[in-house]
Amino acid sequence: MPKGKKILIVLLIFVGFLILVFAALEITGYYLNASNLAFWQKFLKNQRIDTNAYNRLLKNNENLKKKMIGYSPKGVYLVIDTANNLIFLRKGNVTLRQATVSCGSGNVLEDLQGNRRWIFDTPRGEFAVDSKLRDPVWIKPDWAFIEEGKEIPPKQSDERYEEGVLGEYAMGFGNGFFIHGTLYTRMLGRNVTHGCIRVGDDDLKAIYKEATVGTKIYIY
Repeated sequence: MPKGKKILIVLLIFVGFLILVFAALEITGYYLNASNLAFWQKFLKNQRIDTNAYNRLLKNNENLKKKMIGYSPKGVYLVIDTANNLIFLRKGNVTLRQATVSCGSGNVLEDLQGNRRWIFDTPRGEFAVDSKLRDPVWIKPDWAFIEEGKEIPPKQSDERYEEGVLGEYAMGFGNGFFIHGTLYTRMLGRNVTHGCIRVGDDDLKAIYKEATVGTKIYIY
């Protein structure tokens, strides 16, 4: 819509508003007189539309839109909605794939003997894929044995290595967190993990194929 028409519409809306105000005053018996006429004259003067200010506002809005476009991720990136357990593979403003996942449960585990505490939550913020693994092997951390009620083995013990539980693919994004497969597909859509993002086989394969080391991940 041309700017001139926008200004005209605003003026017409304002005039209509004043007509309604005056009609209401007439009904309630509040008639204009010498004492309140000055007030309304001042009010109307202050409400005049500054077309230059209006044009500056439009220009500022356009500049802001351009800046926002510049901040948008380039190429393929991932968005993870932890509340609704969804992952989006996106390119620009286009969603290439959407899938149901499982994110962190938020549960708390305490090691009373070692005075340690873990919160199983998926981290929020901006991350990036820092590794891609085929047929990943899970190296079980201490909390996994505590959770199972077992003795914690030495760091290099064979008991710490477990195959098959992470699916065929895994993508790390720092601090021990991964986007990986799952044996528990019936649990997808629920917040049940220890912080990682579990994805079904077909969706994980498609995401793994598109993502590269450095691909941005946005988690909220």
